[in-house]
Amino acid sequence: MVTTSKLAFLSRWRQGGDGSGEQESPQVNLFGTFPGVFVPTVLTILGAIMYLFLGWVVGNAGLGGALLIIAAAHVITISTGLSVSSIATNVRVGAGGAFAIISQSLGLEVGGSVGVPLYLAQTISITLYVLAFTEGWRRIFPTHSETLVSFLCLLFVFLIVYISTQFAARIQYVILAIVFFSLFSLFLGSFELEPISLGMISAQATEGFVNEPVWWGNFESGGFWTIFAVYFPAVTGIMAGIGLSGALKDPRRSIPLGTMSAIGLTLTIYVALAYWLSRVATPEELRSVSTIMVDKAYFGWSILLGILGATFSSALGSLVAAPRVMQALGEHHVLPQFLGEETEKGEPRNALLVTIVIAFLALVFAWVSGGIEALAPIITLFFLIAYTMLNMVVLIEQTLGLVSFRPTFAVPRVVPLVGVLSCLFVMLLINVAFTVVSIVMTLLLYNYLLQRRLAAPFSDVRSGLFLSLAEWAAERVMRLPAAPERTWRPNILAPVASTSMLTGSYRFLRAVAKPNGGVYVLGVYDESRESVQGVEMLSRAFLSDGVSSRTTFLQSRDFVAAVQSSMEILNSTFFRPNILFVPLLDENILEKSNWTGLETLLNQEISRKMGVILLARHPVVELGREQIINVWMREQGPKWELGLRLANLDLSVLLAYQLRRNWNGRIKLCMAVPDSETRAVAEAFLYDLIRLGRLPSNTTVIVYEGAFLDALAATERGDVNMFGLQKQPDLGFVHRIIDSVDASCIFVRDSGNESALA
Repeated sequence: MVTTSKLAFLSRWRQGGDGSGEQESPQVNLFGTFPGVFVPTVLTILGAIMYLFLGWVVGNAGLGGALLIIAAAHVITISTGLSVSSIATNVRVGAGGAFAIISQSLGLEVGGSVGVPLYLAQTISITLYVLAFTEGWRRIFPTHSETLVSFLCLLFVFLIVYISTQFAARIQYVILAIVFFSLFSLFLGSFELEPISLGMISAQATEGFVNEPVWWGNFESGGFWTIFAVYFPAVTGIMAGIGLSGALKDPRRSIPLGTMSAIGLTLTIYVALAYWLSRVATPEELRSVSTIMVDKAYFGWSILLGILGATFSSALGSLVAAPRVMQALGEHHVLPQFLGEETEKGEPRNALLVTIVIAFLALVFAWVSGGIEALAPIITLFFLIAYTMLNMVVLIEQTLGLVSFRPTFAVPRVVPLVGVLSCLFVMLLINVAFTVVSIVMTLLLYNYLLQRRLAAPFSDVRSGLFLSLAEWAAERVMRLPAAPERTWRPNILAPVASTSMLTGSYRFLRAVAKPNGGVYVLGVYDESRESVQGVEMLSRAFLSDGVSSRTTFLQSRDFVAAVQSSMEILNSTFFRPNILFVPLLDENILEKSNWTGLETLLNQEISRKMGVILLARHPVVELGREQIINVWMREQGPKWELGLRLANLDLSVLLAYQLRRNWNGRIKLCMAVPDSETRAVAEAFLYDLIRLGRLPSNTTVIVYEGAFLDALAATERGDVNMFGLQKQPDLGFVHRIIDSVDASCIFVRDSGNESALA
């Protein structure tokens, strides 16, 4: 019976911190440190690369070059292991290993964009280990079909994991014993020994250390970083243990202890083996014979068993871990939800079936493209992306200095920093083109997941990250000289007494503020919030439309007094509004028959350096076709000069530009003058304004001879008409214009901080 993953996920989530939570299902078997982290990590690291390619690495790079490659790879692995250990002791690590860790810090979008490549890397690793197993098998049975052996090995691995993860774990104990016996056999090969034969146990003669090590090789099979790319999958085994995080009894303890002890042990083994290989064989032998260890060990057959056992167990470990990453991706809807389902015993069967299909396709690809050497660089780069983000998570959390980041296993900040830089450096050196393609694909996946608006059952630090960046930027800005003309953007304060007030003005506010502006909505209510209960929904709609938006509610019986108090407070904030927006509606609390409150409000805005927009929407045509914007300007005589700031024209021009950009409309600069001589000067002034103000080329100039109200009646009707508002506004005149224009009207007053010519 297959159940949905919710209950099982919540069960693992509660247990993720300290293992003290009660299990939802007593049938789910969880692992301790040794079987759950240490053994799969050790066996995955001591796998195909060690037996079949470490000699090739030493033969190409020499002992010194090989040790340098091992050290460079372990700089990345150790720093990543320490970073993972640190973060694992700070959060409740759920299912998915690295995906869960990244998601809990940087969100599901980042976790998913890294988790998918990580899953693919682990899945392709299964194929790599199957191919390595096949190579060892054919050393014993050279006549067997390579294709058939690979297919049967993959099938057998799948059947074991399909039966039970616990069954797979028990098999790994036997394989671990075989691997360590093979290492003991290699140690005996360090000496000159005679052959023996004791029934089924036989040993071959060994010459011991007969060669002096070559410290720096000729790199005949490729450059330093090519050799590194082939070797690096050897140290990616830490993902095998971390990937089982959802199946651990106590991941907070098991991940640090199991991971770091496995890294320490396997590093010692690799260094010792590199030295051993350089002493028992020539570089030519090491390059040409992939199974050189079989020829140089005392019990040659133990190496063959070790190759078969280690590669088989590595494939087994990867096939156990990869579906659990896919399952976690499915649980959080990064991938289709059916992949997140599991059996009552906690087995991710759907994810397992998909994983084995992908592994088989990778096997087919390897058959036609060059085998292990074709897969290793792909695996390396995918793992490096995941390692980069794991180190980045810890570096960000340390840098933010949040109280919530208090791991019981703390590491210095230099550790994740070294991890991030070394991963990026190595990625670029291995293959620039593939690195760029991998990063672009990851970013595209991130953008896709961002658009899906995934909901996570946990919080992350993204808001804290951006808040810290904002605080850092604010501190620097305060030290710099003010430049309001060059940095101006529309940040609008929109006080409303009802949801309908904001709904009616929504399209206009969006057109004015998009793409870089913002709308600060102030909901003022008397006794109940019912009148403004839809304001927050509209504020979120602004965000969906690409407009920054915030909402604040204030209880007050006096609308004007509430707005005045709010502006007084907001005026001292860093991200303060620079425009006051007031819709002039018949049902508005500021009725046309009572302008006193509005006049008081507008007069106070002069001292606060805030611009003003009054919108009188036409009751029938509203904003019309959202095409024609008529901007009415006063005479600029007698000097008619264009300076950095215009006489109450800057905000009008800037708002007209914003409306035109978002409506894809057309601006008309209109002016009424008394005579033909002034008309010629006015037209020249307006054309200069178009040129110096970088207004669109389809902007037109219309200058009328005669009285303003006559010109207003004679002009072609625009969808909106924009007018300047004096410092001491004549609201009666505003009322007359509204009544005489058959379109929506906008009344604008500059704050003094805008410039259309800057």
